[in-house]
Amino acid sequence: MTRISIPQLLEKQAAGEAIVMVTAYDHPGARAAERAGVDMVLVGDSGAQVVLGYDATVPVTTDEMLVLARAVRRGTETAFVVCDLPFGATEESDAQAVASSVRFLKEAGADAVKLEGGNPSRLSRIRAIVEAGIPVVGHIGLTPQTATALGGLRAQGRTTASAERLVAEALGVEAAGAFCLVVEAVPAELTAVLREALAIPIIGIGAGDADGQVLVLHDLLGITEGRAAKFVKRYAAIGDDMATAVAAYAAEVRSRAFPGPEHGYAASEEAVAAARAALPGAR
Repeated sequence: MTRISIPQLLEKQAAGEAIVMVTAYDHPGARAAERAGVDMVLVGDSGAQVVLGYDATVPVTTDEMLVLARAVRRGTETAFVVCDLPFGATEESDAQAVASSVRFLKEAGADAVKLEGGNPSRLSRIRAIVEAGIPVVGHIGLTPQTATALGGLRAQGRTTASAERLVAEALGVEAAGAFCLVVEAVPAELTAVLREALAIPIIGIGAGDADGQVLVLHDLLGITEGRAAKFVKRYAAIGDDMATAVAAYAAEVRSRAFPGPEHGYAASEEAVAAARAALPGAR
C-alpha cells in the first residue's frame, strides 16, 4: 500500500471530493482511522488534554508529541500523517521551527507539520519550514495555543475586524507556502469567502462546508467526558460503554464471579502434588 500524497489531496479538492481528516493520538486510534479509510490523520497537540490529562494544549512538550506521533505513524499505512508543532517548538526563531519540524519527520515519520497562526512571525516560520523541504499545514481561526490572546476558546471572524484579519492571515499562510489550511470555529459564510480566495484546500472544524473536515477521534466516538464543543457530532457513546464495562468487571471481581473456571488453565494432579511437595517443610 502507498500513502496518500499531497498531489492526491489536491486532486480530491479539484474534483470536489471532501477530504476526511481525523485527529488521533495513539496506535489503536490510528488503526481505527486507517481501517475506516480516512485521508489524513492529525496528531494534534489537543492530545495534551485528550490523552495526557493537561488542562490546555500549551504544556505538552515536543518529546511528548513525538511519542504520540510515532504511535500514530506505526498505526497507519495509507493515511497522510500531519503532526502539530506544540507551543514552544517554534516561538524562538525560524531556525528553531525548522529544527523542530525536522524532528517530526525524522523521528516520527510525519508527512507534514501543522503550525498555528498567521501573523508576520508565524508566516516567517512557515516560509522557513517550507524552504527546508517540509510540507506545512496552516491553522487559523480559533488557535488553542494562543486562545488567551483571542479572549478564550471563542469563535472567530464574527466581527468586521476579526473577519478582515482572518482573510489576511489565510492569504498570508497560502503565500508563505502552506499546502493546506485548517480553519477552526469560523462562520460558514466566512469559510465560503476563504474558499473563493484560496487555491489550497481548507479543512474545516466548526467552520461549515469546506474542502474537508476534521474532528477529534475521541470526540466523535463519545469518549471525551463533559460538554463537547458546538461543532462536535458524536457518532457513538463509547465512553459510556467503557465505564459500564469496567463497572461490570469491578462488580464481578468483588463478588468473586470473575475469574471463572473458563478463564484459567488446567494443571495435572501430578503437577499440583509436585508444587505442594516443593513447599518448605513439606517433607
